[in-house]
Amino acid sequence: MRRRGLTQTLALLVGMAVTSSPGGVRIKDMAMVAGARENQLVGYGLVVGLAGDGDKDPVYTLQSIANALQRFGVSVPAATLSSKNVAAVMVTADIPAFLKSGNRLDVIVAAMGDAKSLQGGVLLQCPLYGADGKIYAVAQGTIAVGGFLGGTSGGGGATIQKNHPTVGQIAAGALVEHEIATDIVRDHHLDLLLREPDFTSAARLAEAVNQVFTNSAQALDATQVRVRLPDGLDEFPVDFIARLESIEVNPDVPARVIINERTGTIVATANVRISSCAVSHGDLTISIASSLDVSQPAPLSQTGTTVVTPRTDTKIKETKGTLIPLRDMTTIEKVAAGLNAIGVSPRDMMAIFQAMKQAGALQAELLMR
Repeated sequence: MRRRGLTQTLALLVGMAVTSSPGGVRIKDMAMVAGARENQLVGYGLVVGLAGDGDKDPVYTLQSIANALQRFGVSVPAATLSSKNVAAVMVTADIPAFLKSGNRLDVIVAAMGDAKSLQGGVLLQCPLYGADGKIYAVAQGTIAVGGFLGGTSGGGGATIQKNHPTVGQIAAGALVEHEIATDIVRDHHLDLLLREPDFTSAARLAEAVNQVFTNSAQALDATQVRVRLPDGLDEFPVDFIARLESIEVNPDVPARVIINERTGTIVATANVRISSCAVSHGDLTISIASSLDVSQPAPLSQTGTTVVTPRTDTKIKETKGTLIPLRDMTTIEKVAAGLNAIGVSPRDMMAIFQAMKQAGALQAELLMR
């Protein structure tokens, strides 16, 4: 009877058509299953074969070399070693959930001493630890730097550097040794965590799930939505989660204007509104030019000397500004058209947005980056 009930439940899930709304976003893209998270790993190791670009004999690098040699039965005092071909490095990696022993990870290798470059180096076997102090992977392999540091063919000791030569990557350079236990189903339910917490989006997600799996989802807060598994699927949640993630939801996007003054970038969401206001923006340009005037005596003159006098020309130019009324703008298209009609540059537009926010006309959150 249990097998028959499970078969009927699976057949119901397979045959169920998931309704989607126009412009919707899959649950898979806006939320994650609680427990199915990545974990960070870190380790300390040595990179060898650096052709003179390694550390300049710091104590910790020399001691690490001596300890590595000791593992192979070679006892050498650390003070007698040289580290010009070796660099002490930190190795980091993110291990996703559900990886098994034998899977591989990409690792990042970064010099922690005064090495000039990791180009051409090989990372010796390095254990990677989790936050609990246990070893979950080991890393080893040839480092891909993606840059270089070299001297020019001319004199003067000039050098040429491209990208960042003291940080590199080893693709699939770590081997997973121990699986991190992951528990995603508890008491016949699982939790979905929104990547962008929002009460309206959480409520809409729960409503979309309930339209497909009746009375199974409940929004607990702005981030967490609890979903109850159908009877008989506690031990087989993968098929249910796959269908759950394909449901589409229309998330609510807050009205927000993001300004990056370093790059001159402005991004506004579709819900930005501007109340009726008037805008005037003018430019003031001050240019100062310095020059030298030379006064010389007449030709064949027996008296007089050459005199050099500095001269400074200052010009002030202020463009004419006009006060332009802007009526209520209820869509992002109207906002863009109205501001573009003023004919200002992106950086001027940043100042206008800030002034609108201070005046209370900008009905959106203003974020400066």
